Amino acid sequence: STIEKQRQELQLLIAELKDRDKELDDMVAVHQRQLLAWEDDRQKILTLAERCNLLNNELNKRKEIIKSLTRRLKFLESQQSDSKATLESTQQKFRELSQKVTDATAHCQALEEKNQSLHCSVLELSAKTGQLQAREQELLTMLKLKDEAILETTDHITDFTSKFKKVESALRAARMEGFSLNKEKQDLKLRLKELVLETNKLKDDLSEKVKENHKQQEEIIHLKQENSCLRNELALAVEKAKRQDQLLQLAKSKQARTDAELSGLRKIYVKQQRDLQFLHVNLESSQELRQ
Repeated sequence: STIEKQRQELQLLIAELKDRDKELDDMVAVHQRQLLAWEDDRQKILTLAERCNLLNNELNKRKEIIKSLTRRLKFLESQQSDSKATLESTQQKFRELSQKVTDATAHCQALEEKNQSLHCSVLELSAKTGQLQAREQELLTMLKLKDEAILETTDHITDFTSKFKKVESALRAARMEGFSLNKEKQDLKLRLKELVLETNKLKDDLSEKVKENHKQQEEIIHLKQENSCLRNELALAVEKAKRQDQLLQLAKSKQARTDAELSGLRKIYVKQQRDLQFLHVNLESSQELRQ
């Protein structure tokens, strides 16, 4: 009966050992699957780390591009401010030249009016001269007709001759003044033409500066748009890197849980090994007792 009981106990122990062996096989299979999963996770983590490094490098490159574009934008803004200052000074010069042209035109008109009045005076003096010449002819005829009144008429002729000389000298002075006024008028016309040419040149320079300013403003707008696009790409890259960091943290937490489970399984495995050794010792002792 003792041997029978021992046989039953041995059969139960063998069945229990088979169950434990099966459980160990299952645990080993699970452990193998977990090892494979851990290896896959490690490869994924390495891939993610490599991608993170690439993204960091790309981020640094984008930062350098943004810095260079910002420096270029500041340079263009300073150049635009210089162009605005140049444009304002050119406009000021144009206004001054326009004022000078207006003053010269007004002076020219005043000189033309004065020349017109002098011309009228010359015409009047010429008419008076003609009248005096006619009067002289009349007096000469009267002298021929009236020899007896020669002394009286001689005084009148002398008086009229002096008056005629005065009128003639006044006419010469008026003609000289007219010539000087015509010369001054010609000089003013030439100065007016020079001022008009300088004004047209300044207008051309002003239009070129305005065109250059428009081009610089378009380039600044294009650079601002490119800067905003790069900033959007940078924000997307930062958000993507944050998501990758979150995935990495999840993978690390999963790895920690896996390590904890693995350490628990190792403890269970060690405990089962000890139980198995204990069962082997009991089996050997029972076999020795049975023998």
